[in-house]
Amino acid sequence: MTATELVIDGVTLTAGTHRLVQDVSLTARPGEVIGLVGPNGSGKSSLLRAVYRVLRPTAGRVSVDGADAWSLPVRQLARTVAAVVQEAGVDFDLTVREVVAMGRTPHKRLLDGDTPRDADLIRSALAAVDATDLAHRPFDRLSGGERQRVLIARALAQQPSLLVLDEPTNHLDIRHQLDVLGTLRRLPATVLVALHDLNLAAYYCDRLYVLRDGEVTASGPPADVLTPRLLAEVYGVTGEVAIHPRTGAPQVTFLPGAPLPTAQAEADPSVP
Repeated sequence: MTATELVIDGVTLTAGTHRLVQDVSLTARPGEVIGLVGPNGSGKSSLLRAVYRVLRPTAGRVSVDGADAWSLPVRQLARTVAAVVQEAGVDFDLTVREVVAMGRTPHKRLLDGDTPRDADLIRSALAAVDATDLAHRPFDRLSGGERQRVLIARALAQQPSLLVLDEPTNHLDIRHQLDVLGTLRRLPATVLVALHDLNLAAYYCDRLYVLRDGEVTASGPPADVLTPRLLAEVYGVTGEVAIHPRTGAPQVTFLPGAPLPTAQAEADPSVP
């Protein structure tokens, strides 16, 4: 697994007459973990769909190592990009191991069986998400959190150079949220991940892109992006941001009550 560069250049996405994303540009350099954050409906999932080729841009370009992602052969793209999406109600009449083994499909010819290397990668992917003991269980009988971990393992088994994930911590307990994001952080791959939890995003991501109403409203290192003013303007909430003394990452504390009006916040020197 090696890292690739992703460039989203001026991408606009529409659904009928509705504009989902407007003129968004984003760069993920090889090996970076890039976080997409923003309120519900801000365009995060739509932008990810343009990367793993489900939603074609009406303007702009998605490039993978300089090549137009939408012009690459399907098999070549599948060897480069793996996606973990929000799949409500997904059912496979397969064991967990068989689901994870599907990640090896782009690297095989039709009717090829598992090689010893495939078997090793499948075992490693299951271990990475703490799912080794689930290997022989039916996928369709797992809990939501267990299914999520298995789908992440399938993507890991694919050995992509670019991993795209839409809310991968959904349904996971705290321990597995940390384990999964820690695994992504250690991968020798580029990662683009949409997250709702701003504290997880601040700790695990190199840079954040904040979407609001389909547009990028802020981008940069988490400490530069996550400010009380941004929380008020983008999320409509009051929050305090401090640097955690142990992790060195910004930590957001949300407070009850409406945020200060912008003019009042600008006059308050305690609000960065």
